Amino acid sequence: MRVSVDPMSVEPNPSKSAPANGDRGAGPGEGASAPVRTPSDETAGERAAGRGEQAGDAAAEALRPHAEDAFAAELAALAAQDDRPRPARWKLSPWAVATYLLGGTLPDGTVISPKYVGPRRIVEVAVTTLATDRALLLLGVPGTAKTWVSEHLAAAVSGDSTLLVQGTAGTPEEAIRYGWNYARLLAHGPSRDALVPSPVMRAMAEGRVARVEELTRVPADVQDTLITILSEKTLPIPELGQEVQAVRGFNLIATANDRDRGVNDLSSALRRRFNTVVLPLPESADAEVDIVSRRVEQIGRSLDLPMVPDGIDEIRRVVTVFRELREGVTADGRTKLKSPSGTLSTAEAISVVTGGLALAAHFGDGVLRTSDVAAGILGAVVRDPAADRVIWQEYLEAVVRERDGWTDFYRACREVTV
Repeated sequence: MRVSVDPMSVEPNPSKSAPANGDRGAGPGEGASAPVRTPSDETAGERAAGRGEQAGDAAAEALRPHAEDAFAAELAALAAQDDRPRPARWKLSPWAVATYLLGGTLPDGTVISPKYVGPRRIVEVAVTTLATDRALLLLGVPGTAKTWVSEHLAAAVSGDSTLLVQGTAGTPEEAIRYGWNYARLLAHGPSRDALVPSPVMRAMAEGRVARVEELTRVPADVQDTLITILSEKTLPIPELGQEVQAVRGFNLIATANDRDRGVNDLSSALRRRFNTVVLPLPESADAEVDIVSRRVEQIGRSLDLPMVPDGIDEIRRVVTVFRELREGVTADGRTKLKSPSGTLSTAEAISVVTGGLALAAHFGDGVLRTSDVAAGILGAVVRDPAADRVIWQEYLEAVVRERDGWTDFYRACREVTV
């Protein structure tokens, strides 16, 4: 017989220690210190307040706060003005979740910053999928904001983006199902106290959204542990003769890189459990410049980098170089180009500009210049020291050298290339 179990009850709860010899504690006149107040003596309100203060302090000091912490004010403003129907255990309605990702202005004037710049329909389909019983697979080339979108979707829907499984070639089955506290297991055998729930198991019990990053990097036999979870909404625990049943609000977002086809392709049985949404590269150079500018500004603030004025021209140059080499043709369509082995994604452009920003702030005159981004571009383009270097040099001589207003850029790139 199978018994449903709340996986929260399987987390070990340390018992409160009794006095050593049965005494209730010495009185003040007996030279003893004041009684120690254990965590179990605190009220729920005190514990919640303490956790809130600690979380606030941690978020303020975190190098990269979780989405629900970094954008807590926006999420709170949306929740306060969101009068539309919400699925079970969702923090916001589907409309508010889409507004959080795409940005907008609320009736009270609160401005919601865009987290994703792209077609609105893509976001609407992704959000709607999470409101159904099908899981969501975000698919795209590297640097198309798959992880970024999945994090913000989880933050807006569940208020918690941390129920995460990072997929790698070494991801074990326990990362998706559950593991064991081996000290308790050896001492007492299989029991609820010895069970260590995975992020997916916790999401099932709490009605939240779990995330699996780089699903196609996970070994095929481990991938298939998701089939029962996604189809039956149940996670069996055969060692205990029990199971965990997902409560309403549970769903799963997975991301996959379509450059990794053939690494660990999803089985047809597993793929059927997902609704696949493809995240495209930015449609235009202006859109990509906007994305890079916004993210560089956010990252710069988190790193306490001084604001560098008038950097938009260099950002546009970086984006132009990446787009032309990525697409194999110049922006005017006149010259065919060879594409290097790297992806030259928007994420890499953000990294190049952020590195240039740090150079300009700490070792330059405070103005972002071509010399600050040249080395970063070279590192992003030349992944194969032989083939990519030839492609890069041909691009410099045939395109950059002849382009009006790019003389300084050409010289700076030549200096780091030689």
